[in-house]
Amino acid sequence: MERETDFSKYENMLYLKRPVSRNHPPMDLKDRAAQFSPFAALTGYGDAVKETARQTEQRRELDEYEKAALDEQLRELEAQLQNLENGKNQAAPRVTVTCFIPDEYKAGGAYRTFTAAVKKIDHDRRGIILQNGTQEGECVLLDDILKLDIHMDFDSRI
Repeated sequence: MERETDFSKYENMLYLKRPVSRNHPPMDLKDRAAQFSPFAALTGYGDAVKETARQTEQRRELDEYEKAALDEQLRELEAQLQNLENGKNQAAPRVTVTCFIPDEYKAGGAYRTFTAAVKKIDHDRRGIILQNGTQEGECVLLDDILKLDIHMDFDSRI
């Protein structure tokens, strides 16, 4: 049995404007829309899923040959810094360093390569103090260095 709808008895109300309260001003359309928008039931869950999915690398241990090559580079760098102090070099040596940066939140980290001028080798902290290319005065620990290349683009004949 179908029910027939008769709107004739509501005809006087069909085209009326919405009543406006004297106590409460009408809500903005933007605020009304926000009531019906989706929401994150578990706050931070999406960020946690992204963090779990983010990959990190494990620190690579250098073999004996790589350690010997890095040692040789460090001796050469120290000699160039000594020449700079003695006035034989005009500019600080520039290096390209590939080093391991530990991750703040997970096990592992990432390898980063950058070029910077060297300020000094800090034997107490076992690191290289850089002048630019990174944060001023950043110390790259020797244990974190995977590769070190010295650039010979300065005049050492002075």
